[in-house]
Amino acid sequence: MKILHTSDWHLGRTLYDKKRYDEFEQFLTWLFNFILAERIDILLIAGDIFDTTAPSNRAQELYYRFLSNISKTCCKNVVIIGGNHDSSTFLDAPKKILHSLNVHVVGAITDNANDELIVINNKQQEPEIIICAVPFLRDRDIRNVTAGESINDKNKKMLDGIVTHYKNIKEIAFTYRKKNPKIPIVGMGHLFTRDGKTNENDGVRELYIGSLAHIDSDTISDGFDYVALGHLHLAQKVGGSDHVRYSGSPIPMGFGETGYQKKVIVVEFLGNKPSITDYTVPCFQRLEKLTGDIYSISNKLEVLKKENTDIWIEIELTSSANATDINASFEKISAGSKLQILRIKNKSISNKALNCNSENESLDSLDHIDVFYRCLDIFNINNTERDDLINTYKEACISMLQTDSNAI
Repeated sequence: MKILHTSDWHLGRTLYDKKRYDEFEQFLTWLFNFILAERIDILLIAGDIFDTTAPSNRAQELYYRFLSNISKTCCKNVVIIGGNHDSSTFLDAPKKILHSLNVHVVGAITDNANDELIVINNKQQEPEIIICAVPFLRDRDIRNVTAGESINDKNKKMLDGIVTHYKNIKEIAFTYRKKNPKIPIVGMGHLFTRDGKTNENDGVRELYIGSLAHIDSDTISDGFDYVALGHLHLAQKVGGSDHVRYSGSPIPMGFGETGYQKKVIVVEFLGNKPSITDYTVPCFQRLEKLTGDIYSISNKLEVLKKENTDIWIEIELTSSANATDINASFEKISAGSKLQILRIKNKSISNKALNCNSENESLDSLDHIDVFYRCLDIFNINNTERDDLINTYKEACISMLQTDSNAI
């Protein structure tokens, strides 16, 4: 039996307002052909299918067309879980219709853990594989609010809630394979593990408040024969475990991911022993990030121009210069070519505009939390009020990010 693990498609995502539907369509076409060539039996999509909770019509079309086409191939089952970018109600709405195509959707935590258990039978109608399809677990799903609780209490409750949920669903899965201990059990999840690696500007959000809510992978992976994770955009093993993997995003989410090979993961089971192989996803749109002064960047643009290839470019200028002169200079070089300059960042100007706390600090090095800290400093907020304000701000941010606009 062959399983294909992928995640974080982010259908509908733009890059500096540049639409990327052609890339998504090329990836899905490639994935369809890959499934045929490798004779994949089951496709796992570990969350963040869409980039927003209200995906565009074009993004929906790509999604449903792909699922319809896959249902006619050797891949007889697809399992999809919701991610933090997805609207759980949007994903779950057509689940009964999709089930007729053997597409199993778990958009959000269910009232009964059995509903997150996908048992796929063989031709003899006996369990062949058990998939614990755990979606992104939101704060409100796993933690009861208690008046007067501290931030550490909240963190511990969230962590305990996640671990308990995985423990409960694993116990149900183990009862299914009592008669045949060689049936593989696969776990799915969309979360941030403590050992997970991210990259600059990859758009990965902190899912919970505080470092305690970064999950130790072994607390959820124990007992699974393979764990298919989503959320982090770099393909990677977790905690040195070969059978616990992030597949990563199939296309670069931003210029910070240039240079990284994108992957899908194929898991072949003989009994419950997995054989795991990475496969490289082709590059469908070349991205280049150029850093330096005007002279060095101009030279790099001249070299790229000679390649006569469609390239999207982000420029980070390290020397001061007049903005009009910069744009005119680079536009002149790229004129008549296939080069598209999507953004020019003048690092020297942004650094001067920032009231730096250290010589190495720049505006790009700060996130919204850092900016909030600066506001507290400016208004001389004392330490007692400071911690409460920081935690309240973080909770407000998370609540905003996790609001499902499609929920009634």
